Amino acid sequence: MIAANVSPEEIARFDSLAARWWDPDGESRPLHDLNPVRAAYIAARTDLRGAKVADVGCGGGVLSETLARAGAKVTGIDLGGKVIDVAKLHLHESGLSVDYRVQSSAALAAAEPESFDAVCCMELIEHVPDPEALVNDLAAMLKPGARLFMSTINRTPAAFGAAIVGAEYVMRMLPRGTHHYAQFLKPSELSRLLRHAGLELEDVSGLAYNPLNRKAWLSRITAVNYVLSARKPA
Repeated sequence: MIAANVSPEEIARFDSLAARWWDPDGESRPLHDLNPVRAAYIAARTDLRGAKVADVGCGGGVLSETLARAGAKVTGIDLGGKVIDVAKLHLHESGLSVDYRVQSSAALAAAEPESFDAVCCMELIEHVPDPEALVNDLAAMLKPGARLFMSTINRTPAAFGAAIVGAEYVMRMLPRGTHHYAQFLKPSELSRLLRHAGLELEDVSGLAYNPLNRKAWLSRITAVNYVLSARKPA
């Protein structure tokens, strides 16, 4: 049996939000606001029509459904049973088709190696005990020539102020304890993990967000949130 790279406390925290995952004004509000920018970033770098795509740490399926709507054949995995239940339930409303599974990244990588045209892993790596193992799993899923897309939070004072103090304590957009500063990765650190997994970094862009007007956009400033693209050599 393959061991899961997961913290039970993290799974419980996100499962507790499951019922409100699709509420754009609830605790998942930043996710809904950032989703169009993330999806556009992916679509600009890979042809989603007919592409086989894995959404690792898919949660309730916000990004998975957007990719499916663009024509991708999406497999969405998460270890939170409740969020996967919500994701499956929402398909009845959207009318889309997504293969949702309660499955670990290691299990999917072992079952379907080099099978995906693109792999997406958004806001997950800062929540797992072993970031290197996760990156290795993601790399193993990719076909030669395919791309990995990730987003996460930088480990800077600015990120601490925005993602923890601002989002969790001042504006209360997220439950307290959602993020742990020590688990944030700098772009240079994540880039090193990608290289060690045999991937070539193509782009790192800042992901800016104004919670007051709920606008999100790509930026050259990576001090808080950032998104990246990496390619598996053909």
